[in-house]
Amino acid sequence: MIENLELEHIFIPAKVPSKKLMIILHGRGDSSDGLAGFPSFLNIEDMNYILFDAPFEYATGYSWYPLPPGQLPGIEYSSTLLTKDLDTLFTEQFNANESYLFGFSQGSLLTFEFGARYHQVLAGYIGVSGYIYDAQKLLVEMNQDVLASRWLCTHGTSDNVLDYETSYEQVQMLQDGGFEIEFITYDKDHTIIEEELHMIAKWIKN
Repeated sequence: MIENLELEHIFIPAKVPSKKLMIILHGRGDSSDGLAGFPSFLNIEDMNYILFDAPFEYATGYSWYPLPPGQLPGIEYSSTLLTKDLDTLFTEQFNANESYLFGFSQGSLLTFEFGARYHQVLAGYIGVSGYIYDAQKLLVEMNQDVLASRWLCTHGTSDNVLDYETSYEQVQMLQDGGFEIEFITYDKDHTIIEEELHMIAKWIKN
């Protein structure tokens, strides 16, 4: 645990000390525990990891925002908490420009909606099996400096929770707005597969 943070979390230190940090945001109904095995799959020895729990209770886990159509207040509240915590983490312990923001499902939405607005620019942003709340509004309100960063988005063609075509079209809109987003398609449902994890690790190392 790291002190003075708003959100409950799991912290996994790097095997090789560094100021690199990956911030991991889970999906609806899950928790930080659900992605606790993620770092070992990536196998990046000089990466620290912080896995946050979303602020709202949902089923047996947590959520970052309510179900449609009432998402916006939750998205804004979660973004406020993430801003406070990342500001704390990047004050002394870690370097924003060496760090990554990763999100799955609801966490993927926050990777875009929060990550692109956050006042510090990270080394990279990774969104898996999510969508964007309002891509056009994001292009207006974003921190323009994030356009210089790397973005990765993946989605499954058989996703029965969040529609593939919607995600693809929203990413295209951001690409047209100047984002350098690598969009990778998988034949999968609403999950993270091993092939994808190996690709993400390679993408970070490159």
